Amino acid sequence: MENNLPLSKYTVLDLTIARAGPTAARVLADWGANVIQINPPNKPGQKGGSVTGKRDGFDFQNLQRNKRGLTLDLKNPEGHALFLKMASKADVILENFRADVKHRLKIDYDTIKKTNKEIIYGSISGFGQEGPYKERPGLDQIIQGMSGLMSITGQPENGPMRVGIPINDLCAGMFLAQGVLLALLNRENTGKGQWVHTSLLESGIFMLDFQASRWLQNKQIAKQAGNNHPTGIPQGCFKTSDKLINVSAVGDRLFSRFCEAVDAQHLIENPKFFDDESRLANRDELNVIISKILIEHDSDHWINKLNKVGVPCGPVNDIAQMFGDEQVKELNMVRKVQHKRLGELDVVRQPLNFSDFAQPKQLEHPAPDLGQHTEEILIEFGIEEEVIKDLVKKEVI
Repeated sequence: MENNLPLSKYTVLDLTIARAGPTAARVLADWGANVIQINPPNKPGQKGGSVTGKRDGFDFQNLQRNKRGLTLDLKNPEGHALFLKMASKADVILENFRADVKHRLKIDYDTIKKTNKEIIYGSISGFGQEGPYKERPGLDQIIQGMSGLMSITGQPENGPMRVGIPINDLCAGMFLAQGVLLALLNRENTGKGQWVHTSLLESGIFMLDFQASRWLQNKQIAKQAGNNHPTGIPQGCFKTSDKLINVSAVGDRLFSRFCEAVDAQHLIENPKFFDDESRLANRDELNVIISKILIEHDSDHWINKLNKVGVPCGPVNDIAQMFGDEQVKELNMVRKVQHKRLGELDVVRQPLNFSDFAQPKQLEHPAPDLGQHTEEILIEFGIEEEVIKDLVKKEVI
């Protein structure tokens, strides 16, 4: 498959594990980079699973697509030397070990840049490269708790609640990919590489956004608000006669439109609901009134009526309903990839659209089997076939 994507000239050595690092690598791979996933060879008795499941599972296949696979024992001196040779010709290295591991393996940025001053070295850790927690293992849910995210998620009466996706893993991965791209742009001007790193904790704090600013500037500790918006009223999830919908009528203009659309004009002049501050102070009472109105008709009735007057409103879908939605179908978010054992698989494409080039209608590579492309990759890096056979015998690859 011809690769005309914008990152096609870059080679990435992907040492990442779990989810955050592979998410960064997936961004680069989907936009055309030659991403080489490097794993240690399987040892006798190893089952080969991970926190993202088996290689043939839906999670692994989605996360690791568009990459090729190579096995290499970095703890073996010959394996280490081979990695340094590959690194001397690569553009990017990605890793998300604990902060100290890359130094123990002697594959850290300072080591690599001695042989490749142009290398972009991307790292994700749980808590950062320095500090009292730098050697701790970091997982998404642990960071959801430590970052404060769980404290503002869920219903107040039920206590803190995790978000339904590994949001800190995913955000850290996307932020690192962004950092790598910025470093590559900088290299175009300076000719120099650099180390770019983030952490689950830094990403989690950034994603608090206005809730963090609320504390920093006003010293207000945000509380759980369930399905209500924490500061904008009315905005939340309401029952209709057939299913749940979300409605946002925040601000005087939208609130007036909402009241007129649902034949509740009397609410506009009610002093309890006269402006944003009063609506916030009397949110529970207002939500009860709105609930009694919306339960009288089905979701389609309200979705059509409210959107017609410019009041944001939409259904609360499960994932199957989401993929069946006419707008989602129009966006064409699903891509095919052909796997030699599993057949044709569906995955979600990257959510960016460009006027001058399109994402391929079918992905080039499914997630690789362990070491599937070892020989062809090493040949591309100038390693002779006899040397490769010797490395296999020595279990270096």
